[in-house]
Amino acid sequence: MFVIVCLYILQIIYCSFRWRIMASDWSLCGVCDYRQITKSSVVWCSECEEGLCGDCNEHHSISKASKIHETVFIAEYKKLPKEILQIATVCKIHNEKYELFCRKHDCPCCKKCVKSHNDCKSLTDINELIKNVKTSNAFYEIEQTLLEVAENIKIIKTNREDNLTSLKKQKKEIEEEIKQTRTKINHRLDGIQDDLMKELKAVEQKENIKIQKLLTALKIKEKESTELKENIDNIKQHASELQTFLAIKHFDKDISGNEKFVQSIIKSDATNQTNISCKFTKALAEITASIDKFGDINVSSNPCDLTIQKRKDRQAQIMVALPTKNIDNLTLTLQKRINTVSSNVHGCSLLPNGKMILSSYDHEKIRVFKADGSKDFEINEIGLPFDVVYIGDDSIAVTFHKLRQINILDTKNKKPTKIITVNPYNDGAVYKDGHLIYCAREKGLQMINLNDESITNVNNNKLSNLAYVTTFGDKLFYTNCDNHSVTCCDYHGNILWTFCDKIVLKSPLGITVDNSGNVFVVGWFTQNVVVIWS
Repeated sequence: MFVIVCLYILQIIYCSFRWRIMASDWSLCGVCDYRQITKSSVVWCSECEEGLCGDCNEHHSISKASKIHETVFIAEYKKLPKEILQIATVCKIHNEKYELFCRKHDCPCCKKCVKSHNDCKSLTDINELIKNVKTSNAFYEIEQTLLEVAENIKIIKTNREDNLTSLKKQKKEIEEEIKQTRTKINHRLDGIQDDLMKELKAVEQKENIKIQKLLTALKIKEKESTELKENIDNIKQHASELQTFLAIKHFDKDISGNEKFVQSIIKSDATNQTNISCKFTKALAEITASIDKFGDINVSSNPCDLTIQKRKDRQAQIMVALPTKNIDNLTLTLQKRINTVSSNVHGCSLLPNGKMILSSYDHEKIRVFKADGSKDFEINEIGLPFDVVYIGDDSIAVTFHKLRQINILDTKNKKPTKIITVNPYNDGAVYKDGHLIYCAREKGLQMINLNDESITNVNNNKLSNLAYVTTFGDKLFYTNCDNHSVTCCDYHGNILWTFCDKIVLKSPLGITVDNSGNVFVVGWFTQNVVVIWS
């Protein structure tokens, strides 16, 4: 009897293992494989989760239980994106089909999974959610937003190409003007003319490179958008309803990234109309030996009336029943531990390439770590750095707890490029649209334009030492460890709310905000991280 039971268990394990292999190998006919026959599949049935050869497909299409199943040719099924093919449509734990969707935990569930979701009141029949998903508002919004991003990229490309043409035309006009003027003066000015021509060429090339760089980025995004569009078309035609439903958020994330890319270009000065001109010196009219300069090549950057499409209400129109990311359904997972080689790290900033920059207060240096947590390099002897903020173009801004200055460092050359003198001592800082917002202690929050170094006061509320600030949308959030508070204000300094509860949060320091607007604050004395739903 014991032997029979063991054989039965082994048979179940074998069948389960074989089913898992078949579920992932859609190139073989699943029905024939169960009969110990190896035949290549012709079509794929998403309902049965297996490939079918010609004979089995014929039986499958007339069988009462499966004749309503949708099948797709294997050649067409292969066109689906790799990440879509890898999406599990059955529970990895219980090896059963998904039948429910938990809104609280944002995950599909099989019947056996329900035991671990006893406290969840938002379980929904997954068949109701995936019904007509390809014609849902969510899928439609993805398609439309992708078209919008592609169109906006074309608009920006055309704008930049037109600017290149105008720059070339202006260059030629200036060259002609220079030559006409040059014929009126003495040959003694040949050298000066050559210097000016070189300056003109250098300026035009420099501006040319800026635009070409943007055009290259736009071409890459255009290619990505085209690939996404092809993937979405294939999904719409060939993927199952469940695959489509589970893929929506994946594509939504990529498309949102493209949207942000386009919006960041528009908000920056990258689309400003760049012009070059030449201002000749007054002394040019006097042909004398004292003339040492032929003229100046000027670059002006005028805002361009570039109109792009923007689906403002896109998020509000998505009707798929997905959960809102709030405090109730936040789940924190430890991703990585990094040895900072210092016990007194005051500032941290992430670079676009995944590297991490830390300010080591005790050791008077900036340390840079690779994405895998290993040390990359360090910049030594820069004073007592407090906070460090990435400001774009491989540059970072460093504030100092005991210096009245802010340093701009180049992470490629590992050298300072600018030192900005500020009146108050400065602590935590955050970068926003070409401005650095920093905690200025007795002067409250201040904002400095990194281009012209002009400083404006956001508010005059006195801040404590070791104060930090961050931003989200049109709001600023800053900490004050003296009165144990976290404050939210707008960019005009108007206070929107203040959180203060010494039982929960005492001596708040570091602060950040996630993509859903949840505020994360480090409590120094309470030794915790508090999440405030803003």
